[in-house]
Amino acid sequence: MSLFSDNIRSLRLKKKISQEKVAISLLITRGRYAKYEDGTSEAPYEILKRISKYYQVSIDILLCVDVRKVKIDELVMLENNRVLLPVIVNNDGESFIEIVTQKAQAGYMNGYSDPEYIESLPRISLPFLGSGLHRGFTVDGDSMPPHENGDVIIAKYMERLNELVTGRTYIIMTKNDGIVYKRLNKNKKNVLALESDESFYNPYEVKASDIEQIWEFKCNLGKKDTKRVKVIPGSIEEMFLELKNDIQKLQHKK
Repeated sequence: MSLFSDNIRSLRLKKKISQEKVAISLLITRGRYAKYEDGTSEAPYEILKRISKYYQVSIDILLCVDVRKVKIDELVMLENNRVLLPVIVNNDGESFIEIVTQKAQAGYMNGYSDPEYIESLPRISLPFLGSGLHRGFTVDGDSMPPHENGDVIIAKYMERLNELVTGRTYIIMTKNDGIVYKRLNKNKKNVLALESDESFYNPYEVKASDIEQIWEFKCNLGKKDTKRVKVIPGSIEEMFLELKNDIQKLQHKK
């Protein structure tokens, strides 16, 4: 038996339906489906997609998370059934806001769909934010003033690219660049043009197919009460920041 076979058997029993009924919906024989449940045969990708859509559970959850330990009704369905995000609520039914610290960002890339990982993150509650799924991300770097390194950006999950607004700022997670905080310069067809508020950081584009998650800025939790001094072009401060940017790029390439 495998985790996948245990999961689809558990989901079927929860729905109180027969293997025959599931097989008919998947356009396969009952015998073939039974082999997936008892672990004697592995489902090809096309069948995995059908099973995912049938049970309304993403493929990564089916393969990596024990659904018997998860309350499926408390998970949020995302566009195209790509992934399910765990939501943790308090005793009053209000959603907590998990905080992804700088140290936790690498782990978040792999664990954002794992309920146990999400539950391990520190969390707060901000009732004034209203409806929607919110999460906090710690700023890493200095490309988006007035937000400073170590500040926490509270952002709302965006389900569809066509909901993004040019000029607003977003937390964007991709497989290649990890987690970044940028301003949307233009929402092109299947491509996002992004830029930093510091002009010496070069703008760039991200393909929609490379994007894992997008979160829209809602508020900032800063630690300092200081006035930011504008960097003068050609000054020592600008040279220092450009050098720091070059070092960060080299570190990301390692």
